[in-house]
Parts: sequence; structure tokens; C-alpha cells
Amino acid sequence: MPDIMRPWLAHYDPEVPHSLTPAPKPMHFLLEEAAKRWPDRPALIFQNLSITYARLNRLSAVLAANLRRHGLKRGDRVAIMLPNTPQGVIAYWGVLRAGGTVVFTNPLYMESEIVHQFQDSRARFLILLDLLWPKIEPLRDKLPIEKYFITSISDGLRFPLDILYRLRNWREGKTPDVPTGDSKVLPWSTLARGFSGYTCDKIIPEKDLALLQYTGGTTGLAKGCMISHANLCANASQCEAMLPGLAVGHQIFLGVLPFFHIYGLTVCLNLATAKGATQILFPRFVPGDLLKAIQKHKPTAFPGAPSVYISLMQQKNIAAFDLSSIKYCVSGSAPMPVDWFEQFRKVTGARICEGYGLSEASPVTHINPVDGMAKNGSIGVPVPGTDAKIVDQDLGGPPLPPGKMGELVIRGPQVMAGYFMRPDETADVLRNGWLYTGDIAYMDEDGYFFIKDRKKDLIISAGYNIYPREIDEVLHQHPKILEAVAVGVPCDARGEVVKAFVVLKDGETMTKAEVIGFCRQKLAGYKVPRHVEFRESLPKTMVGKVLRRALRAEEAERASACGVPHVVDDTSSEG
Repeated sequence: MPDIMRPWLAHYDPEVPHSLTPAPKPMHFLLEEAAKRWPDRPALIFQNLSITYARLNRLSAVLAANLRRHGLKRGDRVAIMLPNTPQGVIAYWGVLRAGGTVVFTNPLYMESEIVHQFQDSRARFLILLDLLWPKIEPLRDKLPIEKYFITSISDGLRFPLDILYRLRNWREGKTPDVPTGDSKVLPWSTLARGFSGYTCDKIIPEKDLALLQYTGGTTGLAKGCMISHANLCANASQCEAMLPGLAVGHQIFLGVLPFFHIYGLTVCLNLATAKGATQILFPRFVPGDLLKAIQKHKPTAFPGAPSVYISLMQQKNIAAFDLSSIKYCVSGSAPMPVDWFEQFRKVTGARICEGYGLSEASPVTHINPVDGMAKNGSIGVPVPGTDAKIVDQDLGGPPLPPGKMGELVIRGPQVMAGYFMRPDETADVLRNGWLYTGDIAYMDEDGYFFIKDRKKDLIISAGYNIYPREIDEVLHQHPKILEAVAVGVPCDARGEVVKAFVVLKDGETMTKAEVIGFCRQKLAGYKVPRHVEFRESLPKTMVGKVLRRALRAEEAERASACGVPHVVDDTSSEG
């Protein structure tokens, strides 16, 4: 008898296999296979530059050879601090085939985050954008980096845009002073030039790390998830299996999600390569530019995040663009309000398939079927080869029955080996072959999973457990509210009370009393926000996930500055 039941199998689309055991292989095999099957198909399009799969394969091999000449050894960490550009993609594949481990670094990181990540990962080399050099240069004495390889956006452009880009930056005073005479600071051409390539033939997919993906920065010091070649390959195969309508060799992907975020890396870059698809690269998300690109390139696949889809829907001139080419949308990183789902379908004709994942699982573990039953508010069903269950959030143990709330735990070939150099924290989340996600969820009778909240986001007020996402969903239903998020703030009387942070739509006005009154109509009394703060925007990650911890930290700092250790539950301030 199986250790868990799998009711979700009955709801897979007909073409989706019930089981999947991908053969472990080095990640760069995906690129090599695509180059063999579709050598002349464009792999990347960036502004006026188009790179075929054959050329991308060759360029990555040359970069691998050059890294080896500079001393890279199998297992060495190479940090990549670039937006979505051709150089970033070439560097990614090149580091992997050289036998190195990629350490993607968010270009928006602050000093302390950069120092921590590079010291923790012990990265030897850094490939970065020239515009970021002023941020890195003052930190050099604190970093383990031995050599810096500097590239410019213009290195990813063809004539005449490359010349025009450099000229514009020079006129605007945006050309950074990079010490190219320094023996440790080298231009991109150092990695890109040459004709001889290299591919490491000693990679053991199950053991060798392809990626150190840092996570947990919003809940403490970021930890490096050890993601093997086999992990990434398995997750690309699982995504392929769940999206059977994505015919190989005929797709065009929008590369809007940043590749330094593992969701963007897997669902955009890795999946697109496995499918032999063309990737349209965007170094940053500008709604107007994206609409023009959709009109021009006719993309078929649009992996995104709720903030991206919602922002597009808010463009006043959206009706002037033909978005009908889009057939497949996969949304992750944060829950998406139901109303926006329907609006997106009306505008494009495409359905957004909401999914779920986490860095520790490469990251995709769940997705709603493309053609089959989809449930509003659900993250869908486990992808093939993945098991999931709900267990007691304090005790773990056997699976809880359908409808019962607990912690979501997962096992599958995409689950990481652990946190880099952190055995104790690894032991906390990897137990008996299962990954404990820290997310509070339940599974219904059909095997669909519903995330309610993070364990650490749980609000306990007067002994009641309150899940902030439930309040978020109610707030998003108000026609005047653009964005909203609820957090718990300290209170002498109740331990914690709910505070709502609200962003209104353009031109709208509301009072705190209106917000609270609206919530009273839809929520139990103990869940209703006691405090409301209106804001112009909310703190978010690069993929649009609201940083609740940042808001809680602000509240704590504000209380400390005022000499008030706790917020008093004074509902008279609700108006």
C-alpha cells in the first residue's frame, strides 16, 4: 500500500504521464541537444541581436574554455550579476559546461547582501554589468572574488545600436569608471573571444552542483540552496510534462522574469531551451516595451508573476495591441486575485495556470492543469514525479485528511541536496526524504492544494490563528484597492493584531473606516484589521512578492523609535 494517496493523478491532462523518472544528465546537455535539433533556430532575441542555438552553443563553449584558462576548476563558484541579456545566458551555460557552479546575484542587492552572498558562497569569479561596478568596487577588500569580468549592455547589441547605446551613456554621464588596466578586472571580450571550446566530461549530475540559489533573505540571512544538475534537469522535464501543448521547436517565450530568480531561470530559460524555443529577453520590465514586443514577435508562452500580468492589464492603451498569440501563461511567486485572472483571459484569450514552487525545489512542485479542471485560489496539483502531503505543522507525522490545515511537505527529484555549509538548517527542512516547505496549506478531495500562509507569517491574536492571505484576498475584492497586504503587529492586549497596508488605484480615495467596514462584512471579527495604513507602493521582491517581513520590521523600528514596545489595541483609531 502506498505511503500516501495521490488523488491528483485523476485530474492530470490526458497527455501528462502519471509517473516521471528523468534520466540524470548535465544541464548543458539541454543546450547541446537543442543546437543539434534546431541549429538555425533563434535561441535568443535581444533588441537588434538574434543568436541561433548553434551559435549560443558555440559561444558558451568558448566562454567555458576561457574560464578554465583563468583557473576555474570543477565545483568552483562563479557569481553572475546581470539582468536578462545575451551575456547572462551565455555565461550561465558557459559556467555549467566548464564544470562550475552558478551563483546568481540580484543586481539590486545592497552592500550587506552582496558581501554575505559572496563570502558565504566563496565565489572565485564575478561576471557583472559595468553599471554595477560602482556598487562592487568599494567592497573589493571584503569579497573573495579573484577576478572580475565586466560587460556592458552594448556587448549584447549589434551595429548601430551598440554604438548608439555607448554614445548615449557617454552624453548622459552614465559611463562608469572601470579600471580595465587592473589585472583582476577584465573586459567581457576576455571570456567571449577565441575559437576553441571546452566541455567538462566529469560532471556527475546527481552530485555536482549546477546552482547555489540564495533564499531566505526576507526571513534572516540568505542560505544557498544546493541545486544539482539532476535537480534542474528533472524540473525542466516535469514542467515539459505538465505543458504538453508546448510543441517542441515552435514556441516563442517572453523572458521577462529575471533569470537570477530561480522561477525565471527554470520556467523561462531552462524550459525554453528544452523545447527549442526562442527567448525574447528583457533586462527589465517596462509594460509599454513588453506590449510592443508581443505585437512584433507574437510569443506563445508568457511565464510571469501576478504583478507583471496586472501591470499589463492596467495599461490604458492595451486595446491597441494584439495579444492573441499568447497561448500559455504560468504564474508563480505570489497568489493572483481571481478578478485579474478573468480580465487577462478576456484580453488575451489565454488562461493563466497558477503554480507553486520554492527555491529548495528547483523550484516548481505544483501547477494547475492547462486544459483540465483548474480551481480558483489553488496552486494546482503536484507535477509528475512529485509527491506532496499535509502534515501537522508542529509535529509532522502522517498525512492529514483532505480539508485539514497543516504544513505542506514535498518529495521529488527536483528537491535540493541541502543548504550550503548549513547542516543544522538542512536537517530542519529535509526529514526522511521530505522537504518541509514552511507553508500552511490544505489538500481537497480531488488532490488540489491551497496555500493559506507561511508559518512565519501566521498571526496569533487573542489565541486565534489568523492567516494573512485570507485578509489579503478580501482587501483585493474592493474596487478601489489596487494592492493590499496584512501583517501582524504587537499588541499588549491580544499579543498581535492585524494591520493592513493598502495601495489605492489611481484617482481613488478611501478612509480607514471604509477599509475596516468592508472587511467586517466578509471576515470574522478577530480577523478584521485594527489598523490601516495607506501607501503609494509596497516593498516587493524582483518578481513581485510582497515582503511582509519588511513591513513588520518597519513597524518594530517605528515602535522602538517612539519608545513604545507594543501597539495598543485602540480601535478608536480605525477611522
